[in-house]
Amino acid sequence: MEVNQLHVGTSIQVTAGSLGAAPGLPNLAHQSATQGSTVPGTIWADGGLHIGSPIFVPGETVVGFTRAPLVTNPKAAANLSIFKVTSRGFVPTPIDVVVGDPSGPVGVAVNSTQVNMLIATTMNIVCPATTHVGVFKVVGLESEIGAKIAKTVRSLIGKESKIGAFVSSGAKAQNGVLKNNGIVANPVSKTPVVVGRATGNKSFDIPHAVKENKRIRHICAEGPEAGIYIRGKLEGSNVIELPEYWQGLVDYDTITVSLTPFGKPDKSLYVKNITEDKVIVSSDHLTQVKCFYEIWVARHINPNNLDEKLHVVYNGDSPADYPGNNEDYIIGGYQ
Repeated sequence: MEVNQLHVGTSIQVTAGSLGAAPGLPNLAHQSATQGSTVPGTIWADGGLHIGSPIFVPGETVVGFTRAPLVTNPKAAANLSIFKVTSRGFVPTPIDVVVGDPSGPVGVAVNSTQVNMLIATTMNIVCPATTHVGVFKVVGLESEIGAKIAKTVRSLIGKESKIGAFVSSGAKAQNGVLKNNGIVANPVSKTPVVVGRATGNKSFDIPHAVKENKRIRHICAEGPEAGIYIRGKLEGSNVIELPEYWQGLVDYDTITVSLTPFGKPDKSLYVKNITEDKVIVSSDHLTQVKCFYEIWVARHINPNNLDEKLHVVYNGDSPADYPGNNEDYIIGGYQ
């Protein structure tokens, strides 16, 4: 039978068996007549529903959606979306779209070139384990409560707040503010911690860059200041440019410069002038200045309070007795 339009008053039932013949198969016509439980406009099929182009293999899916064939139905083929769910004209509810339920959970597989989600309020995910493979980017505020294991490269732009344990195995790139209220564990090195005193030599231990089963251990430099440095090579010029980010960060009065001539001795090499953006080097052979340089400077303990100084030796039984502001420091073996 072929018809242009078909109007069914109550329901359509498509089944390979007789109505009511098999246990569990509803007899919609009988229900409608005797129980009145059938919702008007109901379609029930025990085989499947395929909408769009006939590309599905028999038995591939129960419900399938594709774009309509362009040749036979160009108007339908021009539709923007293949499948769309909307509450337009109605008040949305948290269960407008339900996939599975506690008594009948289902698996969900997504193969997509791009996924965009615009969520007006909140998104809640309850999952015992979540795995991300690849680059994971967060723009904005991310709040996490509980344990998290990351084995990948992660880029973060924005503010991140964490409450709970955080375990990281791999590289992490962060642009923004990171706040941790909890324990951060990174199994890279093992150092004994003694409360109230430094752990001897402050060191770091890393794998050898080219030799297997070899490691490298270095000891950090120590001094009565928060010293930072730059070094380089000067040739064909007598000006050493200082980093722009030093402004407001360092005490320029503490700058020291070391110069080492190369190529040939130059006993007349000296520092002529120092400003906030450059160091001027001079020599009797000004047009032939060739030297290596190393410049050290002390960073302000507190850039917001330039009067804050480091108390190298002080009276006390623990770091808590420090006469300055302990919030400006992280004390190894104490915090």
